[in-house]
This record gives sequence, structure tokens and C-alpha cells, in this order.
Amino acid sequence: MEIELSAFYSRLGSIFLILALGFILGKVGAINKDTNKHLVNMLLFVFMPASLLMAFPTTFDQSSADLFFSGIIAGVLVMILLVLLSKLIFNKKFFKDELRREAQFGLIFNNATFLGYPIASSTFGSRGIIAYCGFIIIFNIALFSYGVYLFKKKFTWRMLLDTIINPNILAVLIGMILFLTSFKLPDFMSGAIGYVGSATTPLSILCIGFMLSEANFRKILRKWKLVIPAAIQLLLGPVVTFFSLKVLNLPNEVIFVCTLIQALPTATSLGLFATEYGGNEVEASELVAISTLLSLGTMPLMVGILLR
Repeated sequence: MEIELSAFYSRLGSIFLILALGFILGKVGAINKDTNKHLVNMLLFVFMPASLLMAFPTTFDQSSADLFFSGIIAGVLVMILLVLLSKLIFNKKFFKDELRREAQFGLIFNNATFLGYPIASSTFGSRGIIAYCGFIIIFNIALFSYGVYLFKKKFTWRMLLDTIINPNILAVLIGMILFLTSFKLPDFMSGAIGYVGSATTPLSILCIGFMLSEANFRKILRKWKLVIPAAIQLLLGPVVTFFSLKVLNLPNEVIFVCTLIQALPTATSLGLFATEYGGNEVEASELVAISTLLSLGTMPLMVGILLR
């Protein structure tokens, strides 16, 4: 498998234009916090699950099944490695700042949902999305279990149940069952789900653009305690992912998709988690904004070095 850099940069440019549109709509007031909140909820509970459900082929084939399960294996390995690295790098001795939890979260969890899906689908097509579906199951399990634990410092079975019934995980599991059994939904049903899922890419990028419109970059770029964790996440994450998956000799589609995902900025859910579970809400959101801004330069760099 090869990635054509010119085609990738062209798609990245398209995504940037939609991002800029969301930014402008936020600045002129066409999108406000309430509108964005409703859009995010619809993305998480309607549009994204629909797109993941329809990501699988309609008939079973062994090659696609191997990609899916390889994506799961890759997800387990990558999550474990990033958790260990986050504890090693942002520890109490060398990182005494109160943002230690936020920095650890930022290194482990990136924007695999809102940005990962559109970039993976536009860059690698259907086979890339199958690998992505395997990875995203492990990512979401880790996000809603260890991600919550980072802030609450406790684990409950309720947290595990909430993770299992997450609509995105349920959609992948249902899609996997339909794929493994070669069961085809009626055309009118698959068509409707497909139409709904197709809105995932533009809406998710618009939401990120709005979030950036609320950031004061001139102010937050002076905060080196935020810039350094963001830079570590954007540079170390894809390098560790690429070489660790290479050692396992996983399919190239899996290696490329997971590496590209790790080159994405910190997850927008960091701000939500910090608000919900007692973290530093303001600086958590600023860390997301800085990571997103820096990724415009680091992501093409990582792709050009690792995936060409």
C-alpha cells in the first residue's frame, strides 16, 4: 500500500477549507455554543454511528475481516504504549504542573473521532475505514474508561457499561455482525443510513472550526506549558505507533491508518472531560486549540517522513 502525498495534501486542503468555514461561521455568530453543542451530540449519537455502521462491505471476505481484527490488535498495542509513555513523560517528578492529567490525556487520546474518520476515509478508502473501525473500538473503550479514570481516579462498572452501550461501539459491532454473516439490509434502509452517515465529515470539521474560533491564539501560544505537551503528542505519537506496528508486521493499511490517526491533534473531548470530572477546563480547551493549530504543520511532516 502506498500513499500519494499530492493527493493527501489535496484532501487535507479541502478539509482545511471546511475548517476555515466553521471558523468564519463562529466568528460572525452563525454558529454559537448552543448550536455547536447540538451538532456535536448529533454527530456522536446519529451521524457518526451511521457512517461506521455502513463502513463494512456488504458481503464477507477474509481480507476485510483480517484488516478489522488487525485494527483491534493495533488499537490495544497503541493504547497500552501511549498510556505507559504518558505516565513516564508527564510524571510528578519532571512535570509538577497541575496540568499533568490533561497532558497525559492529550498524549493518549487524539481527535480520532471527528477528524480521524474523514481523513482516513478520504485518504485510504473502504479498506482504510475497515481498519479504522477495529481501532476505534479499542480507542473508545480506553477513552471512556481510562480517560475518565485519569480525572476521577476511580473505576466503576457503570463506566464500563456506559462504554459498551456507546452508540459508536454498538454501530461497529452491528456492522461487524452484518459483515460476518453477509446479511444485507433492505436497500431503502441502507440508503437512508448511508445518506445520514455522509454528513459526518463536513459537520465534524465545521464543529472543530467553530471551537478554534473561540480560542485566543495570541495569548495561549505564549503558554509553553501547553505548547510542549502538544508538540510531544503530535511528534512522538505517530513515530511510536509506526515503528511498534511495523515490528508486529501488521497490514500496511492498519499501520498507515493508525499512524495517521496518531498525527491528529488532541481530542476535543479533553475539554469536556475536564469540565465534567474536575480538571482545568480553560487550559484543557486551550491545549486542544494549540494542538489543532500545530497539527497543521506537524501532520503533513509526519506523513511525509513516515508514510511516503
